[in-house]
Amino acid sequence: MLDNLFNNLKKKSLIERFLLVITILVFLAYFFLGLMIIFWNKFPFDMQMQYRIALGVVLIVYAIIRFFRVYNANKE
Repeated sequence: MLDNLFNNLKKKSLIERFLLVITILVFLAYFFLGLMIIFWNKFPFDMQMQYRIALGVVLIVYAIIRFFRVYNANKE
């Protein structure tokens, strides 16, 4: 499976590989931002905990949706 992924990556042009790396970095940014909002004790904005959890979960779900969209687009 990993060999297939690397072979598909080698077939891509330099621009496509660069965009894939940028997309993965954006996925990680959204994911860790969601976790940071949930677990940061001294959050700089005055929000109730329930809203912080809701916002964090929305960001994490959005990151997962982006990941699967990229994964399915690169699988084909």
